[in-house]
Amino acid sequence: MKQKLLSLLSVIAISGLVVGCASSPASSSSEEKDLNQYVDPMIGTGFHGHTFPGATRPYAMVQLSPDTHIMGWDASSGYHYDDRQIYAFSHTHLSGTGIGDMGDIALLPFSGGDSIQPIATFQKETERAEPGYYAVRLDNFGIQVELTSTDRVGFHKYTYDNAKERRVMLDLGHILQPDWGHKLVGNTYHVVDPSTIEGTFRTQGWAHYHAIAYRITFSEPAVSMTQYVDGQKTAGDIPDSLTTDKDLKFHFWFKESAEPLYAKVAISPVDPEGAAQNMERELPDWDFEATRQQSAEIWNQELNKIQIETSDPTIFKNFYTALYHASLAPYVYQDVDGRYTGLDKQVHTAQAGYVNYTAFSLWDTFRALHPLLTIIRPDRATEMGLSLVQAYREGSILPKWPIVSSYTGCMPAYHSVAVLADLVCKDMTGGADLKVWAEAGARSSVYREDLAQKFAGTRELDLITKHLLYKDKYGFVPADSIPESVSWGVEMAYDDWCIAQIAQKAGDQALADEYTKKGKYYQRYLDPETKFMRPIMSDGKFRTPFNPRYSAHMKSDYTEGNAFQWSFFVPHDMDNYIAAIGGKAELETRLDTLFTTSSQVDGAEASGDITGLIGQYAHGNEPSHHMAYLYNWTDSPWKGQERLDFIMRNFYTNAPDGIIGNEDCGQMSAWYVLSALGIYQVCPGIPVYALGRPMVDRATIQVAGGTFEVVVHENSPANKYVKEVRLNGNPLREMFIEHADLVNGGRLEFTMTDQPSK
Repeated sequence: MKQKLLSLLSVIAISGLVVGCASSPASSSSEEKDLNQYVDPMIGTGFHGHTFPGATRPYAMVQLSPDTHIMGWDASSGYHYDDRQIYAFSHTHLSGTGIGDMGDIALLPFSGGDSIQPIATFQKETERAEPGYYAVRLDNFGIQVELTSTDRVGFHKYTYDNAKERRVMLDLGHILQPDWGHKLVGNTYHVVDPSTIEGTFRTQGWAHYHAIAYRITFSEPAVSMTQYVDGQKTAGDIPDSLTTDKDLKFHFWFKESAEPLYAKVAISPVDPEGAAQNMERELPDWDFEATRQQSAEIWNQELNKIQIETSDPTIFKNFYTALYHASLAPYVYQDVDGRYTGLDKQVHTAQAGYVNYTAFSLWDTFRALHPLLTIIRPDRATEMGLSLVQAYREGSILPKWPIVSSYTGCMPAYHSVAVLADLVCKDMTGGADLKVWAEAGARSSVYREDLAQKFAGTRELDLITKHLLYKDKYGFVPADSIPESVSWGVEMAYDDWCIAQIAQKAGDQALADEYTKKGKYYQRYLDPETKFMRPIMSDGKFRTPFNPRYSAHMKSDYTEGNAFQWSFFVPHDMDNYIAAIGGKAELETRLDTLFTTSSQVDGAEASGDITGLIGQYAHGNEPSHHMAYLYNWTDSPWKGQERLDFIMRNFYTNAPDGIIGNEDCGQMSAWYVLSALGIYQVCPGIPVYALGRPMVDRATIQVAGGTFEVVVHENSPANKYVKEVRLNGNPLREMFIEHADLVNGGRLEFTMTDQPSK
């Protein structure tokens, strides 16, 4: 890639072009448009998208949403479009993940009956979801529910048909995916007064340590309150305070009234006092409509970071729903006073300018979400990088899929370093000490016996796997010693290259040299005969027999895929990889085979994540996301444009099942946003974007240097091929631009045609 970039820069220099300099960039104060109208939060709630439709704000700690699904894979966000029952409305969720957690602090209004755990039913046509607002009618109870929120407070509005039966359940035993090991481990509450209750709710699941404090205030005092402990009604007076490890449920009964009942639920990662402060600061009044309107305005400002024009209403809805989903995580995880519980399980107070984040789906999001943020939210991108390094300071290792106050260690390699290397190469480190960043990368890339002992018996132990030990001991991961060896091997090679880039910028040449060498370890897996990345046995030989279509979830040599889907991951060393497989003509042949071969996946236990197949390309899972852009390294970039057109038109639709696989905290959506603009960063850590097939007719992007415009001439479904590209009026000879070209402001013009063009 570096060689490709150097040749690109040479062409620009010879042509007399100016890189990254706009001729009279437009003002950054573009007139704000109503873009919320194009967002449909129901997209992704069907199939296995695993998104949720509830009320939230950008990067907010509260995601207040109905829980319709609590068992199995499709309960990962608590909601599935096919359901017709609601167990409760809870305040924390994960967007589009393949594992669930959260579902904290659950309320359900109800009327009539004496069920300990009432369940609501509803009709799909009564649901309404839009940025910052969700509404539904509970048919069996005759209640209209409306939800909105601030960053740390959920706001409920319940309108009852039966004014005499105004009841609410607080379910402090409600969790998602109990069949997957998620369980309640602690409950503490205190009844402050007849309208207010507070406490701390503790669970253990994907997050081994998860404590969420809360304060709930109703708009009027309860007339009576009933308590159930593990399904048994409490006899006599209910204690004002209690600490237990048991399931708690409260039924509140309110006086007869035709007026709506409101509830405010503030949460805190620290304590009930923090929740109370959050409520007082963010939502001191009871003006539901004003809060809803403020949420809408905040979302509209966020979406206006990119304004597009297109004659296709489908693209409008796809684009802005994708931008919405790409703005949900990682989210801020600290109280208004700056306190948070860190990954060391200690309470910290954020220093001025520091923001603590959680829910980094790093194996997914390093590929497109974090690069997107460096363009449209550079402030957030830098804050997130600093948060990852601060987590290292607190826990002595960089996070890998951290949620709340827990490491999870989920997925291969250690992709925090990819996010950090990308910030380094784009000069977006916020003046940080890069020696600490390099140290963090190095210490997170090796097997740590101290942490293996510390994390024993917890999910956090997945941070310290033997893949790390074998990599440094042998230079490869032996397939007969541990599963998923190839995926770990090639991704660790990329991450080690990322550490080298950080070390180089930090001035540590010895460390840079060491990790540059490790960045070549992918070569050990590359079979010169088959051109596949193949598993290597302890004796140093490739595994035989070898079936590149074979998959066994969490048991085979590849993570959530097979050899077809894992043999093109060398983003940091493309030129040497291409030479090793026999040149760019061979790369083109290999890509052609990938996209045109049979979509059959062999194996009785093949991964369910292999979705969105075109041949063996699987867009429903992240390892494939860069592959169509690899045609830019061949003499036929038009083939990539053809594939991109198909993917965006067929795998992203305006329907609940409109995301072809797990959304994964914004990665699937960020891919669409970037690709619809015609750009994609194949290698975070090298500040260069490959150009593709833009779907929009025009886009205006707010960037640090003002605005960057994308203009697409002669765009239509038939005209899917790029005929010419100009940057600031000057023709490009290769399908790449630099990050500086984009963020300094300027104009990128595509001219499209219906004929393939080289």
